[in-house]
Amino acid sequence: MPRKRGIGLLLEGLGYRPQMSVECLKCIKFNLLQGDPMSTQPTQTNPYDFNPFLQWRQAVDYYRDDPFIQQVLRCYAGDRWDTAHQAALEISPRASFRWRDMADAIAVPEKRPYMMHYDGHNHRIDRIVRPHETEVMEKEVFAEALFSEKTDPWVKLIKMFLIYQNGEACISCPLTCTEGLVAIVEKFADTPELERILQHCKEGIDGEVAIGAQYLSEIQGGSDVPANILEAVNEDGTWRLYGTKFFCSATHADYAIVTALPKGEEKVAVFVVPSWLPGNKEREIRNGFTIDRIKWKMGTSELTTGELTFNGAEAYPVGPMDRGVANVVGIVLTCSRLTVGLSGAAGMTRSVREAKKYSQFREAFGMPIERFPLVAGQIRDMERAARRTTAGAFKLYRDFLNLAGGLQGGLATDENESEKRHRFMIRELVMLQKITTSWDAVDVSRAAMSIFGGHGVMEDFSCLPRLYRDAAVNELWEGPRNVLLTQIYRDILRVKDGYLPATLVADMLAGADPAIVDALGLEMAELVAFENPLGLDDAAINFWKQWDGYCHRLFHAYQDLALAEVEAL
Repeated sequence: MPRKRGIGLLLEGLGYRPQMSVECLKCIKFNLLQGDPMSTQPTQTNPYDFNPFLQWRQAVDYYRDDPFIQQVLRCYAGDRWDTAHQAALEISPRASFRWRDMADAIAVPEKRPYMMHYDGHNHRIDRIVRPHETEVMEKEVFAEALFSEKTDPWVKLIKMFLIYQNGEACISCPLTCTEGLVAIVEKFADTPELERILQHCKEGIDGEVAIGAQYLSEIQGGSDVPANILEAVNEDGTWRLYGTKFFCSATHADYAIVTALPKGEEKVAVFVVPSWLPGNKEREIRNGFTIDRIKWKMGTSELTTGELTFNGAEAYPVGPMDRGVANVVGIVLTCSRLTVGLSGAAGMTRSVREAKKYSQFREAFGMPIERFPLVAGQIRDMERAARRTTAGAFKLYRDFLNLAGGLQGGLATDENESEKRHRFMIRELVMLQKITTSWDAVDVSRAAMSIFGGHGVMEDFSCLPRLYRDAAVNELWEGPRNVLLTQIYRDILRVKDGYLPATLVADMLAGADPAIVDALGLEMAELVAFENPLGLDDAAINFWKQWDGYCHRLFHAYQDLALAEVEAL
């Protein structure tokens, strides 16, 4: 009999037998990746192990094994259903297995990205050092050319939903930012530089699809973009930036949307800043800025978020200089906020799927824990939350795609009254989705972890702690809750005479139970009529508490309507 050696002995030691199924082999692969191959193996005194659950988890295909998301896609994609469905079937194995494993592999503290400010010859390079798996996965995901003219919008959406089930993984934010950059540059690409950047981000150049970022926040203003003081100076026909930005995510990107105040002006403008000028990326010579440090964040840890100092960075203006804030909010941030809703739905979907299966596997006091009514009720509530969030995200995306002329900066347009109202409604729904979904995603992730008991907080047992931390960060990105609650109220206050609150609610919830529509419409009308919302007395404080809860209930009603539409299919 031939002697076993090398990998043969290793596999045998891990429990391999020639007749094993593919699922069992995947479980062995999982144990190898975790670095503790015997951690779930039974012992002589205690035969218990987690392998049946792990074997199931390792074999789950995010799309093929989820009839609900297939039904959602069929409901809202319309005649684009078959194209999107086939694309989802094609990409799902990569998202479900290859990219999932890469996302898990990089989600450990020792693989966090870090800065190398100088090379061995004392040249300032500000190299962001990231794990090899991150770079490979990013290249493969961006090679999908999600923002290409050739990519159907529904194909893009379903692919992003599947990819986002793996959490941030230094993928979600770069995709989101690239989409926003493409959207605004596409609208205003009027120079060779901008046209090349657009080509690079949409279709790729020499086989490489570029990555976008957005640097808006400054230390003195945070979400108050009009308070930006980063200065833009026109020097001999070239715009250059001077000053600092305080929260710059996707710092490794090729291009960034940057807000800055042109010298001598009062209104903030929007620019695109290349990270490297032509020919300098290989030489690691950055375009007139330094990355001063990488922030240590609670979540989205695989993603670099830095503090930058601009010292003459070459920049290209995008759109009218006096419409910078309107365009960045109305176009760039709208794309980002839509994606927060989608990524929240994706994270909730995966969290609930794994918690539900674990409740069927795990036994306590002589029976599976799914048979305890408290657990059964929690699973039911989480599953409903994930499903209505997913249905709502796809319904809103369909309505978003129906915007004539695409996104616009600000509220003022030359459209007819019906189109103006529709655009306004979508603008408010996007913000409502952002605050509601990001809040619910944290709650659902936390509840899912509780189903696992002590294992729920073990970072090497499942992805749930990472998804929970990512969800908490998403709640703050693209406008924290308080900022958006205030903005929604101000928007409605501005248009209330021409677009009655009750009519707005009726338009948002067209097809819903009339009793629910009437009650929510009446409540909005009463809230908008409040006399002193900026006071610091008890009445004003209680008003804002009610407004907060009301916005949550209003968007839940929209999501419930979407879920009913899907279930009726």
